[in-house]
Amino acid sequence: MATSVSNVKTNHASRYLQQLCKHWSHRFSVEFDAAAGKVPFSPESSLALLAEPGTLVMTLTVDKPEDLERMQGVVADHLKRFAFREELDVTWAARAAGM
Repeated sequence: MATSVSNVKTNHASRYLQQLCKHWSHRFSVEFDAAAGKVPFSPESSLALLAEPGTLVMTLTVDKPEDLERMQGVVADHLKRFAFREELDVTWAARAAGM
């Protein structure tokens, strides 16, 4: 299992969280509200979202470490499509297991 986190600076964190969750709710059993959301891509892989003041915190967990980079790209691409009015810096950092 591998996990990475991206803290994306934006004043529209809640809006983007909800857009991402609604988008993926057509394929996955997504749970969300204005402050937090979770997209279960599979039983072992998921995206957790948290809207904080000025920041969208995205925590991506995948079952196979070799899938991490591809899934980071998928999540970042979707976010950037929804946030086309602003330039977002989506930088991922590995998170140690158990944190």
